[in-house]
This record gives sequence, structure tokens and C-alpha cells, in this order.
Amino acid sequence: MATAPQYDESSVKVLKGLEPVKHRPGMYTRTENPLHIVQEVIDNAADEALAGNAKQIDVVVYQDGSISVADDGRGIPVGIHPEMGVPTVEVVFTQLHAGGKFNKKDGGAYSFSGGLHGVGVSVTNALSTRLEVRVKRDGAEHALAFGDGFVIEPLVQLKEVGKKNTGTTVRCWPDPKYFDSPHIPMGELTHILRSKAVLLPGISVSLTVEKKDGSRDVQTWTYPDGLAGYLSEQLVDAELIVPLFRGERYISEESDSFSKGEGAAWVITWTEEGGIARESYVNLIPTPSGGTHETGLRDGVFNAVKSFIDLHNLLPKGVKLLPEDLFARASFVLSAKVLDPQFQGQTKERLSSRDALRLVSTQVRDPFELWLNEHLDYGKKLAELAIRQAQSRMKAAKTVVKKKSSGVAVLPGKLTDCTSDDVSRRELFLVEGDSAGGSAKQGRDKDFQAILPLRGKVLNSWEVDQGELFGNNEIHDIAVAIGVDPHKLDGPADLSGLRYGKILIMSDADVDGSHIQVLLLTLFCRHFPQLVKNGHIHIAQPPLYRIDVPGSGKSKPPRKFYALDDGEQEAILDKLRLEKVREGSWSISRFKGLGEMNAEQLFETTMNPDTRRTLQIDFDAIEDDTRRIMTMLMGKGEASSRRAWLEENGNLAEGDI
Repeated sequence: MATAPQYDESSVKVLKGLEPVKHRPGMYTRTENPLHIVQEVIDNAADEALAGNAKQIDVVVYQDGSISVADDGRGIPVGIHPEMGVPTVEVVFTQLHAGGKFNKKDGGAYSFSGGLHGVGVSVTNALSTRLEVRVKRDGAEHALAFGDGFVIEPLVQLKEVGKKNTGTTVRCWPDPKYFDSPHIPMGELTHILRSKAVLLPGISVSLTVEKKDGSRDVQTWTYPDGLAGYLSEQLVDAELIVPLFRGERYISEESDSFSKGEGAAWVITWTEEGGIARESYVNLIPTPSGGTHETGLRDGVFNAVKSFIDLHNLLPKGVKLLPEDLFARASFVLSAKVLDPQFQGQTKERLSSRDALRLVSTQVRDPFELWLNEHLDYGKKLAELAIRQAQSRMKAAKTVVKKKSSGVAVLPGKLTDCTSDDVSRRELFLVEGDSAGGSAKQGRDKDFQAILPLRGKVLNSWEVDQGELFGNNEIHDIAVAIGVDPHKLDGPADLSGLRYGKILIMSDADVDGSHIQVLLLTLFCRHFPQLVKNGHIHIAQPPLYRIDVPGSGKSKPPRKFYALDDGEQEAILDKLRLEKVREGSWSISRFKGLGEMNAEQLFETTMNPDTRRTLQIDFDAIEDDTRRIMTMLMGKGEASSRRAWLEENGNLAEGDI
């Protein structure tokens, strides 16, 4: 009989310093290649330029695999840190959540920057075999070096350089053991550096690549015309429907909603070929997965065009416009400035700050609407483009309805359906409990969101024959609501009756809610596998906590944060402490269930497609290992196997404690 692994006080590990990064590098950076840890250094140099303190950024890729980033900014402070008792530059490279970007009040060192989490260059240091720093500041050049994240050459002053000669140079040797490939993709690096030049008009950015023969290939970018010059370069061979519309607006005075300096710069146009170039940035950080700032641009532009159409009575009867009707052929570059940007994950690929949507939308709408009315021909072209696209979409949706119109089953009485005929837009929320179902019904968008409340826990259907499924009322209602019969992965499956493009499981953020998720996923994976395979099944992620932070004058309006779990809550509180927000001045609310949220909160955090967080389910039901594990976890006669598996694998949760 196997002995259970020992679990006592010594089993709980506390990771100190940079150990968490080395232990779980994927939590802090992308591990396909070292580009992202280099990008953290580049972002710091760009933040110096954004703050108006640097004019030049130079990157060199060496033959030995190292890479250096140099700027002519102020230089990282080298004096002794008042709390840590070591040189400040050493603190920046060896301590997580340390940096000059947390103190945003009264301007701070960086009023607007992409560095929110403060784990940037310390991650670069942790994942490099060697890292060298040279700082020109206060009339002297200083140097220190790190090995595997630890100081190996303490800070020394090298020489006098003059008061006006300032800047920072960082050279790192990424450790190959942390990455799938040790090679930096030059195409991506080139794109990142060129984008910095685009977003910082007048700043010179260079890339030097050292070759095997000792020669060097040098590229330099400067864009005096900023975003417009860059987008024009991207669309040089495209046929434009309207000329480039460019704009730039920032908040001039503090308000209850936004801080001074927040806003956006943008350039947008439409082409016959469709969206050729779409790029967005937040405080110079690329956001390839978009986010709320992109949604704000779309919202502002769409509302301006819709207002133009209404003013000139251009909309045919029976046609309903949607933002995607207008944006299908749009190309744009957007650069937003947000005081406290919130990203999904440290890799910062998607902005999740809810206020950014309203910020960008309000800044874009008025000037674009004015431009449309000053250029009536262009306005009418965009109106015609959107109306044609809407008519095509509605025609396609009606075609689908005709195919499935015969023999429709009577829909469940507790289903609150939506009005849209476009299956690709329609969403069905399977909601735990009537109480949460009530809030969801009030908060939803009636146009495309339907609600089906579930009473109690769904039957464990892993070992239930398909012919017996409809004996369970909840499963019967789910199948009738979605319009698809149970089927097997390797057998025939008729999805022509599918009534919703997305089916979202929405349950409480507790153990019971997780159990309901598992039971519903078991149902879909076992008896509706084609829905899973085609990406129709999603899990909504409601927050567990809400943190309310009081305002402190006009410079800092009241804020609210939502946290999915204890870890996210602690990260938010750490951030507030580093911002010097008074301990305990904030209030924390815990949502015991979805029913405790009012309709507005539930929509904002969990249902709004622009601000919610969801998980798309990917399940390969063909693999024998997957079938075996699911049978062991959900099979009625597998209690002993489950116990043995838990005893063997239970300690894997240790790293997340």
C-alpha cells in the first residue's frame, strides 16, 4: 500500500526575493523566447521619453546572445534607498513591486507609464545569467552587475562625465533554460522599436544587430508626423474610402471621472480591402489583444456615425446598425494615456481598465462627429458602408432562421430570450439560482443576451445514456434552449438549429459554484462535444471581491477595483500600499454569490462583452488520457481511484498557497 506524501509545516514554502519568478516564470512573462524580458527594459527607456526626459533609445543585439538598451534619460537613482539601505538601482533590479511608477499622485516620477505592477526589470534580472547596469547621473558614471538575479559586482563609480551627460544602459544575457527558444524574434523586436518611434514623435530609436563577421547592421526610426505618418506607411498600397482622420484629446482639468492628462491620440480610416492595420497602445505599451481602449474608440466612432446618419435621415426602415458593421473595414492606430492602467496579466496584452472605454469614447466622439459634418461626402460614404454591411448581416441571419424554422420545440418557460436574429451575436447565460437569474435579467443587454436560470445542481451525466438525458428537467431545458440535440464526437451532429453563438456558464465564485461548473462541463463534453470543439462553451468569471478606494482631492477621484480571488485582492492591496494610500482607508466587499450583486454590478463585471473576463473551454474528447481522467473524476464507481489520485496529487496545490 502506497504511503501518502508527508504534509507538515515544512511542506509550505515561502518564496523570497526573485525566487517566485524563477519558480513560475510563466506567471510574470512570456516564455516562448526572451523578447518580453527585453521589452521590459525598452519600456522603461520609452517611459523616460514619454516623461520628456529622453530623446534617444538605442538597442544592440550582440552575437553572444546578449542585448543592451540605452537611453539618454535621467538615469536610475544610485543613492542609498531610505528603506532598504542599499543603492536604489540595486533595489529596482532585485525587488519585485519596486519602481518609480507607483507614485502617481502630484505627478510622481512617471505620471503616465505602462509599468503598473513593478515587476518589470526585476523579472529581466531574475531570468538572466548576467545583467549589467551603467548609470550616468549627477556628473558621474556608475556600474554594477548581477548574476542569476544576485549582485556579483557592487555599485562603483567609474568616472566623471559631466552634469548634462545622463542616461541608463542595461545589458542582459537571458538564461536559455527559462525559454522555449533562446533566440529573440527580430521581426517582433523591430516592430516594437518602430512603434516606440511612432508613439513618441521626434524621438530617435535605433536597432543595431552585430553580425558574425564583426560588422553591424543599423536601423533608425524617427516619425515627426507620429501616428498618421505610420498608418500612411502601412496603407501605402491600399484604396482609402475616406482620408485619414487624426485627433488627440486629453483631460485638461481634474474631474470626478478622470485625471488631468488622461486621454488618447488616434488616426483612423477605412479601406476597400478591410482592416489592414489595427494597433493599439496604452502608455506606449503594445496591446495586441486590444481591450477597453479599443472598444472606446469603436464606441465613439460608431456613435458619431450613427448620430450623423440620424441627423441626415439616412437609415432605411428596418435596418439596425451595430458597431461591427462600421468597423469591419477600419484601420487605425490608437495611443491611450491612462493614469492607472489595469491589464489582464503581467504580459499586458489586453487592457481591462473599465474607465478607459468611456474615456476614449468621450474624447473621440465629438471631434469625429464634427469632422463628419464638415465633410459631408465622407460622412455619407461611411454611412453607406455601415448600412450595406448591416443589410448583408441581417439577410444572412434570416437565411439561417429559415433553415431551422420547421419543427421548433416549445422553449422553456423560464428562458428569458433575446431579440437579435444573428446567431453569432446571441449569448445564453446558464445562471446558478433564481436570485442571480433575476439580477442577470435586469442587467443584461436584451438585444443579444438570454438568461436561463438553473435550480439546484445539474445531474452528473458522465455515465448517463443519451436516451435517458431528457428525464432530467434541467438538462431537457438546456438542450431545448440551445436548439441542439445530444450527440457524440465521432457521430453525426446537427448544429443547424443552434440558437446561440456563445453559451456561458455563470455560477457563484465558491465551491458550490465550481461544482455546478464541473457538472455542466461534464454534460457538454460528454453529450454536446461539437459545441465545445467549435468554441461555443465559455465560463463567466465573476469577481469575489470589490475594493472601494476613497478619493483624495481632484487629483485622485474615488476608484473601485474588482478581484477574482484572494490572490488578485492581495495584489491590488499591495499596489495601493505602494501608492501610499492610507492603510485601511479602503473598504472591501465580498460577494457571497451572484445574487448579492445588483444588476449594474453583474453586467459591468461579468456580462458586458467589453469588460468581462471569460474562459473559452477547449476539450479534446478523443484523447484516451482525457477520457480516462474524466471517467476517474466523474465515474460513480471510481471513488477509490479518486481518493488515490487526490492523495498523490493534492500537494501540487502547494505552489499556489
